[in-house]
Amino acid sequence: MLYVAAVFWMFVIVLSASGVYFLWAGMVRSRIVNIVLLPGTLAAQLGHVIGMLVTGGTVEGTSLMSEDESASPKQSTSAKSRIPVVGPLIVGVLPILTCAGGIVLSTMLLGGVTVNDLVAGQVLQKVPVGVPAFWDLLRSLIDLMEQMLNVAVQAGGANWRVWLFMYLLICLTVRMAPLPGNLRGALAAIASFGVIAFVAGLVFAPTQNYIERSWNMLSLTVITLLLLLVISALIRGAVALGRVILNRPGTEPRRHSLKDRK
Repeated sequence: MLYVAAVFWMFVIVLSASGVYFLWAGMVRSRIVNIVLLPGTLAAQLGHVIGMLVTGGTVEGTSLMSEDESASPKQSTSAKSRIPVVGPLIVGVLPILTCAGGIVLSTMLLGGVTVNDLVAGQVLQKVPVGVPAFWDLLRSLIDLMEQMLNVAVQAGGANWRVWLFMYLLICLTVRMAPLPGNLRGALAAIASFGVIAFVAGLVFAPTQNYIERSWNMLSLTVITLLLLLVISALIRGAVALGRVILNRPGTEPRRHSLKDRK
């Protein structure tokens, strides 16, 4: 059940990160969003490059920022891994792992707050089954989001190290979202690695211990992205509601006249 829960929460991470980026890009110009997320882009692209190299592929056309108006990161779509089946899975998962490694490195170098400080508890190590279990999970996630926000604000103050760590945490977690067109591949890679980890756990007993040790990091990533998703959705909803109340142009679909139809 632990492996199923790990895959489930990895799905939540990837989908939540994609949702946060989508909401931000809908409120602010994509160029600004991509520039702000540059540290996370560096970690994700580094994982992609390492994945291509270790699987025998070539790295072409990969950049942190494109030359167009969006300034979005670019990855080559023609380069292929030379290791069948497993190679694409490694390339799909490594960007997520390098972003997680960046969070660990930021915690070690900047200090101030630790993973255990920000996550007072852990997300459940089992998938909720049934309506009561779903609501229990939702309540526990809300409590964890509240605890994390309180700890971050209290530990921040005038401590620039904490705020820098929080900035890097946001960049690294949001950049766990796959680039457009890679979402299905990333989800398939996560599911496949879950199966591989389960099989490895049957043969190599410490595999489960490694997953349990990394659960705090998994919890931190989940809580951070869910908190960002909730805050972003509230802001975007408030802006849209304000436009409706003020009757600003653009709140209603344009009505085509007969001349337009002709």
